[in-house]
Formats: sequence, structure tokens, C-alpha cells
Amino acid sequence: MDINLNNYRKHYALGELNESDVPSSPLELFVRWFGDAEVNDQFEPNAMVLSTVSENKPSSRVVLLKEIKEGGFIFFTNYESRKARDIIENNNVSLLFFWQHLQRQVRVEGIASRIAASESDLYFNQRPFESRISAIVSPQSRVIQSREVLEMKLIEFEQRKETMNRPPYWGGYVVHPMTIEFWQGRPNRLHDRIRYTLNDDGWTIDRLAP
Repeated sequence: MDINLNNYRKHYALGELNESDVPSSPLELFVRWFGDAEVNDQFEPNAMVLSTVSENKPSSRVVLLKEIKEGGFIFFTNYESRKARDIIENNNVSLLFFWQHLQRQVRVEGIASRIAASESDLYFNQRPFESRISAIVSPQSRVIQSREVLEMKLIEFEQRKETMNRPPYWGGYVVHPMTIEFWQGRPNRLHDRIRYTLNDDGWTIDRLAP
């Protein structure tokens, strides 16, 4: 079935992004924009598309940002998942945040590495009870026979009443940004694009053509 989307048109006029208004640190601007997304009731403003590459094949999925530090962007996952296996092979990754209510997006390109086990323990112990169980019983990205298999594992774990410790195959990653691009929709498709690039002297700021 063919679907023609040629007439899909949206008008972008909610804001602008000028070099004179941006701070020297991209993380400072990111925190500012993230706060705007929260205020504007953006559904899960911390949702981001994580893209990885393995054997020259890209793969993308939505994960949740859980912490922003000076060193980068932190998320958590199963270390045996597809994304984690990709990172072992190639730790160059990209992140994409899209806040449609503000007509904004942020693209991040950087290097992913595991955070300290103690940091993963701290976050795991703060998670809701059900989320901790799911992390333990789910063989993420592996083929399973049915949903019932997961539900039975869940029931068996609850019945055993085992200690709820973080499993060694689950934990966090930090993406250390090398470039961060901020995109603000503008009228007539002449969008604003400001890119930060990390170098030996700090961050270089450039404007890109839309």
C-alpha cells in the first residue's frame, strides 16, 4: 500500500537560537532546554534515541536519560543486550532528543563507556521494586518463546524471595560528548542549527546551514 505524505506541512515559529544567546558550555544549554521541555509537559522529556553501529550496520532504539553530569549523559541497560554488544565492538554512539512541542531537537555524538559499579548499584537500589525484578529476569534482546516465559520467571523469582541485588549483567553507561548540535525550528525551513565541537581548548561553536 502506498502512502503519499507530500502534503504534510508544519509551521515552525516558536523560537529562535542565536549565537549571542548560547553559553560557552553545551551541557549548560542542554540543561536549560531540558527544563523547558519539562515545563511544557513534554511526554518523557528524557527519552532519547540511542544509535549504535556493529559490523557497519546501524541500530537505533529509544532509551531514557537518567543523569546529566559534566562528563556526559548517563543511561542504564542490560550489558548483554544488542546495544551493549554493539558498544563493545564500536563505542562511538549518537543520541537524539526530540521535543516536538518546542520544535527543538538535540543531536549528540560521543564515546560510550561503563560507569563505576558503585554508581550502577546506587541507581539500581533506587529503582521501583518491579523494575528491579524486570532487570534481573529479562534476557534482553534474546529470543524467547513467549511472554509467558517472562511472567513465569517473574513469579519464580518472587517466590524464591532472593536478595534484590544488581545483577552483574546490568548497569550504566556514560556518553562523553564530542559534538552537540542544537536545532530550533524556524519559518520557511530556515532552521537554526548551533553546533558545539570539543577540541583541546574547549568547545568551538559554529552555525550550520539548515
